[in-house]
Amino acid sequence: MKHKALALLALLPLAAGCASQKVVDDYEAEIAALREERTSLKSENQSLRSQLDQTQAALSNASSDLNAARAEVANAPILPTFDSGVEVGMRGGDLVISVPSSISFPSGKADLSANGKNALREVADLLRREHSDGTLWIEGHTDSDQISKSKFKSNRDLAAQRAMSVLEYFVTECGIPDSSCVLVSHGEYAPVADNASKDGKARNRRVEIVVHK
Repeated sequence: MKHKALALLALLPLAAGCASQKVVDDYEAEIAALREERTSLKSENQSLRSQLDQTQAALSNASSDLNAARAEVANAPILPTFDSGVEVGMRGGDLVISVPSSISFPSGKADLSANGKNALREVADLLRREHSDGTLWIEGHTDSDQISKSKFKSNRDLAAQRAMSVLEYFVTECGIPDSSCVLVSHGEYAPVADNASKDGKARNRRVEIVVHK
């Protein structure tokens, strides 16, 4: 028994040493895991910061675009409207008043109809009232169908004669100064719609009054 007790006492330091080494190993493993987790968290944090920066930049750009759109709307001119079928728009900062041939001229002719005269009288009232300092480019347009059964030599000739009819009516009947007018004939060469369809051709047959400041 004495010998056995002595043997056990001799083994105690060795067992204690093994236990201590295990604790140290466990601590080191835990520290290594924590360091790895910290590195991963740092990387994730940097990624989140980058995403936040991108989101803030996108938000800033969106805010700038919104402010620009609001300013554009606020500064956009209020366009007049007509009950006669006359269309109004803007082109390069110039007011464009489009008078369809369907309400202003009989088919294939350049003589103003009664409806056309009434529509032009409304347009002239607006021009005198709000654009007396502007230069009026009176521009004739046709569709792409070629002239075959009328007195006009070409679509450009027809467009010119219709524009001239509008100009003369403005000057002689509506009090628009002749010196404020410029006559332009585009013929079929400046369409606003596809000439392949009936509706497209109807839209292309028009006289435009473009107000240049």
